[in-house]
Amino acid sequence: MTSSTVVVAVAAAYLVACLVIGILPGRRSSASAEGFVAGDRSLGTLVMYFITGATIFSAFAFLGMPGWAYSRGVAALYVLGYGALGFVPFYFLGPRAARLGKRYGFVTQAEMVAARYSSRGIAAAMALISTLAFVPYLALQMKGAGYVLNAMTRGAVSEELGAAIVYAVVVAYVTTSGVLGVGWTNTFQGLFMMVLAWVFGLYLPHRLYGGVGPMFERIAAERPELLVPPGLDKDGATPWTWGEYSSAVLVSIAGFSFWPHLFMKAFSARDENTLRRTVVLYPTFQVFLVPILFLGFSGVLFEPGPEKADQILPHVLMNLELPSIAVGLFCAGALAASMSSGDAMAHATASILVRDGAVTAFGWRPSARVERRVIRIVLVLVVLASYLVSVRYQGALVALLLYAYGPVTQFAPAVVATLFWRRATGAGVLAGLVAGIAVNILFAARPDLRPVGLHAGLYGLAVNVLVLAAVSLATPRDAGADEFLTAAREGDGS
Repeated sequence: MTSSTVVVAVAAAYLVACLVIGILPGRRSSASAEGFVAGDRSLGTLVMYFITGATIFSAFAFLGMPGWAYSRGVAALYVLGYGALGFVPFYFLGPRAARLGKRYGFVTQAEMVAARYSSRGIAAAMALISTLAFVPYLALQMKGAGYVLNAMTRGAVSEELGAAIVYAVVVAYVTTSGVLGVGWTNTFQGLFMMVLAWVFGLYLPHRLYGGVGPMFERIAAERPELLVPPGLDKDGATPWTWGEYSSAVLVSIAGFSFWPHLFMKAFSARDENTLRRTVVLYPTFQVFLVPILFLGFSGVLFEPGPEKADQILPHVLMNLELPSIAVGLFCAGALAASMSSGDAMAHATASILVRDGAVTAFGWRPSARVERRVIRIVLVLVVLASYLVSVRYQGALVALLLYAYGPVTQFAPAVVATLFWRRATGAGVLAGLVAGIAVNILFAARPDLRPVGLHAGLYGLAVNVLVLAAVSLATPRDAGADEFLTAAREGDGS
């Protein structure tokens, strides 16, 4: 077998393994929508750890973050700034949401918020905002998968075809097994990526420079601008301001726990202690991002460079005389990074559009089997829409990620108010969501209108909080708030 054939064979074997691991758990779930969306609330600590942790190991981690380290230097360290703290709010939010889920049958974030205020408008707004955040984030994963297959076949498979092949596998196991398929494939993918991250993260600097220390000494001597915080901006020439850097970290921290596919795990966990253990263990995943940063920096002085910064890792690996099986394993790891986030996002987006959009917002009352079938159909449509975005998008992967955090951060005030503030009203929550997302979209589309160079999502969040509070205090309290919050608080402090 030729070297390229071996690389492709390894990646193909990995995809087959994911397909089998993803399909088998579907036999254990019920035929209901709750079984498909929440796994019958049966996920234990191991699967919860990987289903949440593997989310950060997305195409952004294996391709986008090294691309930033390669082209923008220490700007890539922003991910460590928010990754260690972003899931902390879930320690307090998750158990309350889990109690409400078991009592009222919630399986999505928006379903819970809308029920507190008996507001279909809130469910519709949150479903729409979720889609605005998820489609570009899912497109990011597809773009990454396309990069990998294109590089490993030396252009024989186009980026578009590569993304289509990988996500055909994702659609197959997610439509079959729902969240259980996502959970068990994420466990396999997470373990796989952890090992590869450290092996290659230490090997490449040693191979190219003689070690991690000598690598940074060379970069300091030849490209010192890459090691000056907070790093370079998107054109790779002028410094990223501390305001832009800090606001990117703050928005990412504020929005992290409120990603719908992460928050939905509050309704999937076996019990509250499982949720708390997951949050406590989650920051350990940051340890495995460090060697991935080493990989990006190892390509800084590599010649010739790739056409796109996000392709630096496949480019370096395919141009070094490495054993074919090693290159194949790393490419499979990059595919795992894409799939471990993409499957959860596709599953969540379809569940949200059906459960929050059709069922909660528009009052559709299907049978359990019909609802499950419709979620599967919508999942395929969501993947197709994201694929079209990935085909048209030509920018950096991290830019898509930072954009996506703007809309999802607007959920934070609504969820916190729902679970903790008795005086919050449905009118206030809805007004805050609309105002926040409008400001976010405006400043994302027209960054020149920002008073100061801060992330658009931070402006939206500030407006969101102010409008929510003002309108809530000016409108009558919603009936049922006391009963809802009492049910949420049961067990606090235990």
